[in-house]
Amino acid sequence: MSADIGCLSPQACLRRVPCCGGIMPVSAEKIQRELSMFVTDVNFQDEDLTDKLVEICTVHRLTEDQLVDEWMAFSATKNLPLNVGNLCAMEHEVLNKKNPKRPIVKKEKHCGNRDFNSIQELIEVETEEENLLDSYATPAKGSQKRNLSTPENPKSKRVPSMSRSPHLLFSPASFSPSATPSQKYSSRTNRGEVVTSFGEVQGTTWSGGNGKYTKVEPITLQEEESLTKSYKYMFQKLTDIRDAVGSKIEELGEALKNHFHIEEFTSVSFPAQETVTVLGQIGCDSNGKLNSKSVILEGDREHSSGMQVPVDLSELKEYSLFPGQVVVMEGTNSTGRKFVASKLYEGIPLPFHQPNMDSEDCAQQMIIAACGPFTTSDTITYDALKDLVDVINRDRPDVCILLGPFLDSKHEQVENLQLTVTFEEVFKSCLKMIIEGTRPSGSHLVFVPSVRDVHHDPVYPQPPFSCYETAKEDKHRVHFVADPCTLSVNGVAVGFTSTDLLFHMGAEEISSGIAGAPDRFSRILKHILTQRSYYPLYPPHEEINIDYEAHYSYAVMPITPDVFIIPSDLRFFIKDISGCICINPGRLTKGVVGGTYARFLVKKETHDTAERKSPCISAQVVKI
Repeated sequence: MSADIGCLSPQACLRRVPCCGGIMPVSAEKIQRELSMFVTDVNFQDEDLTDKLVEICTVHRLTEDQLVDEWMAFSATKNLPLNVGNLCAMEHEVLNKKNPKRPIVKKEKHCGNRDFNSIQELIEVETEEENLLDSYATPAKGSQKRNLSTPENPKSKRVPSMSRSPHLLFSPASFSPSATPSQKYSSRTNRGEVVTSFGEVQGTTWSGGNGKYTKVEPITLQEEESLTKSYKYMFQKLTDIRDAVGSKIEELGEALKNHFHIEEFTSVSFPAQETVTVLGQIGCDSNGKLNSKSVILEGDREHSSGMQVPVDLSELKEYSLFPGQVVVMEGTNSTGRKFVASKLYEGIPLPFHQPNMDSEDCAQQMIIAACGPFTTSDTITYDALKDLVDVINRDRPDVCILLGPFLDSKHEQVENLQLTVTFEEVFKSCLKMIIEGTRPSGSHLVFVPSVRDVHHDPVYPQPPFSCYETAKEDKHRVHFVADPCTLSVNGVAVGFTSTDLLFHMGAEEISSGIAGAPDRFSRILKHILTQRSYYPLYPPHEEINIDYEAHYSYAVMPITPDVFIIPSDLRFFIKDISGCICINPGRLTKGVVGGTYARFLVKKETHDTAERKSPCISAQVVKI
């Protein structure tokens, strides 16, 4: 380990404080400001009290707000006033038990500014801890112990040096709570293996243009803006949900009516001996899984007033249905209590993106898409993410789309609360390492959240991450977007969602009588495109919390994307569905082993042709 990183002990890494020649600066003014928010009867003119507060922060490695938290927790139940005696009691009963082996530095009166001897004493204490830990570790070959001396030009250890290589900067041990690498992941033998391909075979020519001539911007409906910030959720009224779902049925029904030249719709409960045409949404008559005997049709508000009727599918030669699907059916309803369907009208997809571009063709773009988890299930060292950063620096793609989860709520250490730092601290450190580690590549980075990100809002549609200060220096190439989202990359529409929609819909979809039919993946993908929604399933899977007002505004497809990225736990694939190239890149890790990511080349042709040609030239799914 290099001297730049090796000087940090594991305890210091986890507490995020320096331990080699510096003390975390403590501001007495900030302590007073934080305390004044909760405690009113405090005499801040008492120098002994102020000195004691600063001393506790210094000795026990606490920040100002952490000290206030400890005091409020200690004094709340006992209703104690804030004075030196009670602070000593808190230190004895609480803080010393948290760090029993850390020597207590005796306070000297008026010691707000410590002298060289007290600073040197703290350095020696930390050095003893470091030597103790080193005695249990096998020293690296040729390693030498760094002399503890005051440098001529001291540098803050809190700010990483920009001269470090990306590999050292991205060392997982520098921010991970669990720094033990996964043995099974590191011993894999299929690195870089191409597991599936589409289009022209590019061989070893996979390389991008550093994002130099790349323009990334969101594509939205004319009347709607993209989701750019958090919003209030958990305040849905049943009437608002009904209105959002009803509006979806009416809009898709109008599109089907115009496309198939249907004269008018009839109520689903209207008794009719002759054939009628009805509009509605597929549902299930029970709490169980949808089957051919439990299908109901919920009519629209205008023609059916939202009434429901059971559907008999026995006369349909072929069908593929799922809950929430908006359909038009022809059939009879002699009693008004059961609709016997004889014909099913399938949905139609939206048109493709037609950007306003110059007459000259844009340069070819290389895009990498990878979906979390980015760490194996037996540790949190982000080894797979480090390997992905190496791939990005090697291939220099124009755009890299990273879909969450970045810190998976399903990870064992997260579920058992075994981390010694907060979830946000792990994520921000991970984010910083990705941005700074990929800086040599020049690639545009697109960060997409997931409902499994433990530190983020678990609602769908999901607002983007709010870590703009982390990417302040790279704001021209770092993009925080919502889930779902549709982006234009030099005129090529790329749509994506981090939700495992394939798995959710695959568990609910039913089909019958389709001889030589496409596989289930193709049917589900076609449903998504023809329903014009990034999450058309209703009711949703139990893992998803949907805000239906926001869903109506932000989760509908503005256009049919040229490339649709839909990651899933199911097997990876690349499929052409009605001209849309659908890619499941898989997960970057699967359990304790490595997973896959996707790379593809796109180029938008500006000249018009009689037949549309997909801008996706080629695509591959590759083992990490």
